[in-house]
Amino acid sequence: MRAVLTVLILAIVAVIAAVASGFVDINQIRGGQAPEVAATNNGVTAKGGRAPAFDVETGSVKVGTGEANVTMPKVTLGKEDKQVRVPTLEIRPADQQGNKSGK
Repeated sequence: MRAVLTVLILAIVAVIAAVASGFVDINQIRGGQAPEVAATNNGVTAKGGRAPAFDVETGSVKVGTGEANVTMPKVTLGKEDKQVRVPTLEIRPADQQGNKSGK
């Protein structure tokens, strides 16, 4: 529920910002009219009425690419011989260790 409320608030703020910045221009071209409502013994009836009409003009956004000069770091790689200690592993078969069990 909080997430839906947060999204609605952000949408309203975005619409207000768009109208305030001139990106969206909303003009009412026809006013609204409430219907005539009558209540009788048979029920409630409504006649007439109309929704307001609006003319909405929006700005445009153009997305593209262009060239620009940007400072980029330069990385250089090189090789250097260095002596380091590494682990070693020596494997001897059983017959070379001096154990002659059963043979």
